[in-house]
Amino acid sequence: PGVAGPRAGSAGAQSPFAALQVRGVMPLLAACTAFMASFYGVYGYLGDHLHNGLGLPLGANGLMALAYGLGFGGAALLDGLVDRYGAGRLLPLIFLAVGIVYAAMAIASGSYPATLAVVFLWGLANHFGLNVLIMRLAALDPARRGAIMGLNSGVTYLALFAGTAGFGAIYPFSGFTLLPGVAVLLMVCAAGFAALAPRAGSA
Repeated sequence: PGVAGPRAGSAGAQSPFAALQVRGVMPLLAACTAFMASFYGVYGYLGDHLHNGLGLPLGANGLMALAYGLGFGGAALLDGLVDRYGAGRLLPLIFLAVGIVYAAMAIASGSYPATLAVVFLWGLANHFGLNVLIMRLAALDPARRGAIMGLNSGVTYLALFAGTAGFGAIYPFSGFTLLPGVAVLLMVCAAGFAALAPRAGSA
């Protein structure tokens, strides 16, 4: 750290537009947009599918949230794999794995127990996707880390709106099953964008 480090960091933090010029930021932010839009688009209508599509009581949503949380939290036990293989190498593969989970969700969507199992895997895969994406962004330019993380937050909120609105336009006409299918396409895009970003150091 030292004195020079914080000063450089704070200077970068004052210029988010300058942070956009950092090599690798744009493709990773595009990957974040696709990743988060797919999550919010599917998660936003999963509860309605359980209640109106499968005829389950509203309490079924609680168990679904628990399954996701167990998967997301349990993935922390495997975080050492990221250090072993490198975030830059793993991120496109993780995004493709999330896409496979969405494909499984589309197949399992007619069964509550099967959906519970897939949602557990969804939490597991999303834990790695989110953590490794943040690692990649933070490693691109440590001096502008604050600005880059701010851009990431802004993109996440934009993806929340876009995913919820976009998937919401599809849901009334197609039902739930098509939503994970659209998410698969988004995750393929996310993997492609992540592969375009340069690797910085061990990330």
